[in-house]
Amino acid sequence: MASAREMRLRIKSVKNISQVTRALETVSASKVRKAINAVTATRSYATKAWQVLKHVAEQPGRDSLHPLLAKHTSVKTTLAVVITGDRGLAGAYNSNVIRFTAHRFDQNPVPVKYIAIGRKGRDLLIRRRKDVIAEFSNLPAAPTFMDVSAIGRLAVDAFKNGEVDEVYLVYTDFINMGRQITTVKKLLPLELGGEGRVEEFEQRSSNGLAAAYEYEPDQREILDEIIPRFTALQIYQAILESLASEHAARMIAMRNATDNAKELVSALQLAYNKVRQQGITNDILDIVGGAEALSAK
Repeated sequence: MASAREMRLRIKSVKNISQVTRALETVSASKVRKAINAVTATRSYATKAWQVLKHVAEQPGRDSLHPLLAKHTSVKTTLAVVITGDRGLAGAYNSNVIRFTAHRFDQNPVPVKYIAIGRKGRDLLIRRRKDVIAEFSNLPAAPTFMDVSAIGRLAVDAFKNGEVDEVYLVYTDFINMGRQITTVKKLLPLELGGEGRVEEFEQRSSNGLAAAYEYEPDQREILDEIIPRFTALQIYQAILESLASEHAARMIAMRNATDNAKELVSALQLAYNKVRQQGITNDILDIVGGAEALSAK
């Protein structure tokens, strides 16, 4: 059994760790509020952009309207844009994204290339010997659309140049503070169905009336501008969702770590008290034994 001094040092060490985890929980709580505000602020713009793009792309002859709307005749290469965090201490957040990515693409019938957003995801993908063609890390704490537009351009150019035949986006969708879901979305060629959240918002906001749009100068020039921008917007929105999910996961992980540290301190304090009482008992026995030996003389 450890000595009383060793027990005191261990209790002090655990208390110091609990102070660190409590501070990290507080910082994450502040960041997650800002991240949620950023996610909420961009959803209205994303919804309106989706309405305009859907109206244009649902015209007859969709495949001939724009190269980013046309499906390739055969799929030879797939590109996956995987969004994780730059730092750890977020529970299973980063590993869940990579585990989901592996489950989704390891058995893919064609080769898969990866764009890693976040240092943790990059390291885990390279460790699994995946073909990482680009990585973006150390993004600002509150990224703007311009900070991530290069990622969208890279994905669009790879699809337009025929380097890949389909592009998927893997990220963590923020539902609420206690629930974040790892999600995969087909980015290119654009799928105009299946955006549940956006379509639900559209139905509520339209009040049953179909929107009417007039386009200038013409449809092709609008598509050349809207589709790449909307593709980058989806990535930007996914990054904001992932940031909110990461901060929420880190806050919960640090809260659990703090609670576990408190329980460990209580257990160590109880063990320390037992060791201390045993020491006091031994000292009393020694004193009594010495007194009896003196009285016997």
